[in-house]
Amino acid sequence: MLSSNIYQEQKIPTQWERAWQNFRANSLAMFGLWCLFFLLLITLLAQWLAPYTPFQQVGELLMPPSWDLHGRVEYFFGTDDLGRDILSRLILGSQLTFGYALLIAFASSVIGILIGVTAGMTRGFKSSILNHLLDTVMSIPSLLLAIIVVAYLGPGETNILLAIWLALIPRFIRAIYTAVHAEVEKDYIIAARLDGANSFYLLYNSILPNILTVITNEMTRAISIAILDITALGFLGLGAQAPSPEWGAMLGDSIELIYLAPWTVTLPGLAITFSVLVINLVGEGLRQAINAGID
Repeated sequence: MLSSNIYQEQKIPTQWERAWQNFRANSLAMFGLWCLFFLLLITLLAQWLAPYTPFQQVGELLMPPSWDLHGRVEYFFGTDDLGRDILSRLILGSQLTFGYALLIAFASSVIGILIGVTAGMTRGFKSSILNHLLDTVMSIPSLLLAIIVVAYLGPGETNILLAIWLALIPRFIRAIYTAVHAEVEKDYIIAARLDGANSFYLLYNSILPNILTVITNEMTRAISIAILDITALGFLGLGAQAPSPEWGAMLGDSIELIYLAPWTVTLPGLAITFSVLVINLVGEGLRQAINAGID
């Protein structure tokens, strides 16, 4: 139907629509997003995608991958020194490494953002004490904090998840506290307060939208750190214990076979590298897209 309006109205995209348009224009970020969906799909459907159970001895010992002359298609990534299918162990191990890393990062972000926002909106002695305390905690690497907690609680999957969760929370608190505290001091916030805006209105409509890049950066780092810490503790024997299919534990169990059967070491290592790379591609794409959407 023809419109009687002679003026063509142009719809102005919102900040989120502009950010999504900029994200879609970044081919590398979109590649990372599709790879992230692929990893999430494997993690969620691992029980049904794995052709064998992770502990089942299904073939000959140290059978090469299928692309080798001595490999077989039914054992696509070959077998380990106990005859277990490596593809099945990698698929099921995604839940113990990638899946747990996502859960830990999101759980720590919730608490860290709440405490960081609350601390950033306050001033005075309490805020100063928290700032110096977080500086002290942040000077200790997260892996070292996790090792200290595991040394106290003992090895095991549950204990390393708790340890890494506790180690990631101060990172979120420090980053969010600094970003909120810097935003509160800006002129437009002071002007909005003089106009009668309360703290909740300023937080929801002004402060949080302007620190989305900080939240995105910290979330990306937290997931990457969680993946690396889980695998590092598993490799050291402080996390998941053999015969668990966790990627770090698989590396630790097969490190002696690196010259005899290099695929038992390189394949879990490539899985760790791929997951961290995908997370960083998506995180960097989101940061650039949000910054462009704000501008």
